[in-house]
Amino acid sequence: MYSVLSGKYAICRLNAESDVPAWAAHAGNFSSITRTDDELSIVCLEENVPATVKASRGWLCLKLRGPFPFSETGILACFIAPLSAQDIPIFAVATYDTDYILLEETYWERARGVLLAAGHVGA
Repeated sequence: MYSVLSGKYAICRLNAESDVPAWAAHAGNFSSITRTDDELSIVCLEENVPATVKASRGWLCLKLRGPFPFSETGILACFIAPLSAQDIPIFAVATYDTDYILLEETYWERARGVLLAAGHVGA
């Protein structure tokens, strides 16, 4: 089971040395801030992202119903496999308790049908 969070999301890329900007802290229902040696990646409501920031906008965020114990395997794979089989691109983010899948709004109607056919029911 999954739910669709309200709002549209953006996936942003900043330089690895960048400070976490104040606009990223206005989380809404979901945000993710990840730093690697190569980049600072921020996922948040697109309305919070300044126009000058490198970002892919127009994503919907699906929350898988957790929490899932770490010992439980294959949950994310089971959810995204039918989407992948139909060439529907996703962006996945995992947290301690659950998984989130972002997909571009243009794919939503098709993705919803694919997920339903695979036995995944939206709330």
